[in-house]
Amino acid sequence: MSDHLNHECGIAVVRLRKPLAYYQDRYGSALWGFNKLFLLMEKQHNRGHDGVGIGCAKLNMPLGQAYIHRKRDAEKDSLASVFRGEVKRFNKMLRKGTVSLSDPEGIKRKFEFGGEILMGHLRYGTSGQFDSGSCHPYLRRSNWPTRTLMVMGNFNMTNARELNDKLISRGQHPVFGTDTQTVLEEIGFHLDEEHTDIYRRLRDEGVPGEEIPELISAKIDVASLVGDSASAWDGGYSIAGVVGNGDLFVLRDPLGIRPCHMLVTEDVIAFASERVPLMTVFETDEGQVQQVEPGTVCTVKNDGSMAVSRFAPKVEPKPCSFERIYFSRGNDPSIYRERKAMGAALVPQIVQSIGGNFDKSVFAFIPNTAETAYYGLMDGLRLHRRQQVKADILAAAKEDRLTEELLDELVLRNWPRGEKIAHKDIKMRTFISQEKGRAQLVSHVYDITYGQVKEGDVLVALDDSIVRGTTLKESILKILARTNPRKIVVCSTAPQIRYPDCYGIDMSEIGRFIAFQAAVNLLKRSGRRALLDEVYQDCMAELKKPKEEMGNAVKKVYVDFTAEEISAEISRMVYPEDLGWGGEVEVVFQTIENLLGSIDGPAGDWYFTGDYPTSGGYATVNVAYINWFKGVAGRSYDLPL
Repeated sequence: MSDHLNHECGIAVVRLRKPLAYYQDRYGSALWGFNKLFLLMEKQHNRGHDGVGIGCAKLNMPLGQAYIHRKRDAEKDSLASVFRGEVKRFNKMLRKGTVSLSDPEGIKRKFEFGGEILMGHLRYGTSGQFDSGSCHPYLRRSNWPTRTLMVMGNFNMTNARELNDKLISRGQHPVFGTDTQTVLEEIGFHLDEEHTDIYRRLRDEGVPGEEIPELISAKIDVASLVGDSASAWDGGYSIAGVVGNGDLFVLRDPLGIRPCHMLVTEDVIAFASERVPLMTVFETDEGQVQQVEPGTVCTVKNDGSMAVSRFAPKVEPKPCSFERIYFSRGNDPSIYRERKAMGAALVPQIVQSIGGNFDKSVFAFIPNTAETAYYGLMDGLRLHRRQQVKADILAAAKEDRLTEELLDELVLRNWPRGEKIAHKDIKMRTFISQEKGRAQLVSHVYDITYGQVKEGDVLVALDDSIVRGTTLKESILKILARTNPRKIVVCSTAPQIRYPDCYGIDMSEIGRFIAFQAAVNLLKRSGRRALLDEVYQDCMAELKKPKEEMGNAVKKVYVDFTAEEISAEISRMVYPEDLGWGGEVEVVFQTIENLLGSIDGPAGDWYFTGDYPTSGGYATVNVAYINWFKGVAGRSYDLPL
């Protein structure tokens, strides 16, 4: 994805099923779980660069001993820094004799991350300040372990203001600015309520005080209280948490928008945002890794008993299609297959763009993440050409004009030619966060291979998606134009992004989308500027409706234009006029039908179609348009009207 886009976070959970001594004996390390947590996070480092956090809960700790710990960091290379620091501290304890490798229980007592339940979070910030205080996990402490709570997740709630109002109506004092705090406090409220109810019942029954904590721990129903908390949430989420007594829970939103996977073996119960890290880190095959079913919560009690229960009715899932297009690691077998299919699906449009002339075309890809789709594109182009050759040979044979010269002409000429034209020379993603500065420097991130594009050639470059088009106009096309092609065709494996996302991806300002800008330009040029005012009034009217009746008034902006007309306008808009190059630019987008046909199973498409899976999505798109119309910047689900 050539446009800079913050997106989903990553989670990792390791719950050991045996005492630490078991892992010392079998694997040679009492810190086997801690090491696995690091590997799970490292294998998902693509999901978060802004900061990390790790947490640990220890089972059955003696009174007076700490049982829950966390460490957070938002500095550069924070993942390596956090784990390096903890390993250094552990080694120092070994040298001083504070802990011993032959005493796993001593390690558990004295090393903060020597426990049975380990959690890790990789953050891509879409709100709040980028400092350690905004990193997960969030912790709510109490002198009762059964009221202590640690929570982290990959999520965004579209109704965070409404949820905060709910907390206020109870008499609570929420900290505004993040929906993470809201989630923590909501679960914490229900935990407090259940804890208090059980405590009073036991107290009134005359149970001795020293016996009450253990009984509360046994009776507390984490699945029920988490489900009660989630009943008011509107958004996409995969959330993990642990109560201070060691009760673990992991839940996924009812629509399955955010990903979450689970592995259960005799040694460990582990969760991660992506499937392949679990396969790689625990050396297992894909059949052993399951998706956490949407609308369910997985719980592991402190005694190790595990259960999966449903907290929301089963509905048609709408998993984020950008996981398949871009976010998830491409070595997942299904994602690899789907990305190749996305590339192959573009073949008819690309053949039309180059006039079927493969001899005068060069095929390449722009960002590294588009490489897999590029392989699919090249396979599809070769298949297309083979079918052409086969048909020509059969026709020539039927007409008795098949000669050796004709075979040479058909077989040896006009085959798709792929070259490594654009490639990343250095990594700048982690320290260029402001778009203005990034646009100035991105031309040095990418470099080109000279001499492969000949005079009169068409250069076809594949990208994952085109969101804002700014990097394309200001940098990428200028870089590609250095090869002096006759024409540049930029192909997006994703369709036109027309509507905001509000479930985790940082793209909620509709005015920044190149497809929206193109539609607005077309309206203005055709003398229909008044329609923009009409849509504004329609959006205001939609927001006054009950949320279950709300619709997307912004669709009217696009309704009179074909996808091809909008693509043509985008091609005009991104043309680097100041370059003095003189060639032609064409931008080609995947069709929605071909994208969905490339993905196995259901997939969310609201950013392309405007058909949102929750009422919060419709509120977001209408507010986004209103804010654009008024010239107000910021996330549309954070701003007041």
